[in-house]
Amino acid sequence: MLGKLFAGLKKTRDRLTQGLSRLFGVGRKLDDDFLEELEEVLYTADLGPTGSEIVNQLKESYRKKEIAESAEVPAFLRERLLERLDGCEGTLAKASDGPTVILVVGVNGSGKTTSIAKLANRLHKQGHKVMLGAGDTFRAAAVEQLTLWSERIGIPIIKQGTGADPAAVAYDTVAAAKARGVDYVIVDTAGRLHTQKNLMSELEKVVRVIRKQIPDAPHETLQVLDATTGQNAIRQAAEFTKTADVSGLILAKMDGTAKGGAVFGIRRELPLPVKLIGVGEGIDDLEDFDRTAFVDAILTFDEAPASP
Repeated sequence: MLGKLFAGLKKTRDRLTQGLSRLFGVGRKLDDDFLEELEEVLYTADLGPTGSEIVNQLKESYRKKEIAESAEVPAFLRERLLERLDGCEGTLAKASDGPTVILVVGVNGSGKTTSIAKLANRLHKQGHKVMLGAGDTFRAAAVEQLTLWSERIGIPIIKQGTGADPAAVAYDTVAAAKARGVDYVIVDTAGRLHTQKNLMSELEKVVRVIRKQIPDAPHETLQVLDATTGQNAIRQAAEFTKTADVSGLILAKMDGTAKGGAVFGIRRELPLPVKLIGVGEGIDDLEDFDRTAFVDAILTFDEAPASP
């Protein structure tokens, strides 16, 4: 896992470590200029306010003479980044009885459909019976794409025609999952824009019809965020949590961005765990989020650590 995560976070790591390597050069003095440059490096990696806060902490430690040399800064930076991701990890919920219902939300283009396929494949490979519900009925390509993934993975999918009521698809999917003894049912939803209130209302309707069959469902409502959008992903997440009762996040396309630092901004603004992280384009490139592995993968200056 470490090797795959390390490779997936290359762009974020490169942006950070190129600047940090310059700062931590031999003989570089820890002074005000150093601290200003460090803040700029953290900002360009999309850490946003988190980067400024860490630099302010570093300035205070420097003022108190708790840190005197630039060589001490990497360990300080690692510790503070880990602190900001404390409690950020989380495992998928599992229903005590019957199918576990996972509702997946996210805006168009966020990587939602592919993330659903990766999650379904992951659960299927773990030996679980998995079913998909193609609730993104407003976009024919979404239903077609999810159908192709279901065939490739070898799992059933419940779907209706383009323009069908998403709530009806969700209802049929959960009913079929109960009848067939499915372990996990993953329901896709329309790639609705978080600014369109009528579509958000439809999402509320999907949740209501699911609960008619399983009162405590959905057991997970996962929002897929496109990591390449950086700080904009925070605004999307905040809007969805108002309606969808989001329980966790999937960060998609981490391999395609140098803005992986947005994870810290998301955690700063929203008390939501990052359940999974997409680290590549392959069907198997979905990993549990591990804060220590994540921080080490973006701060490591040398070659990738060997996989265990």
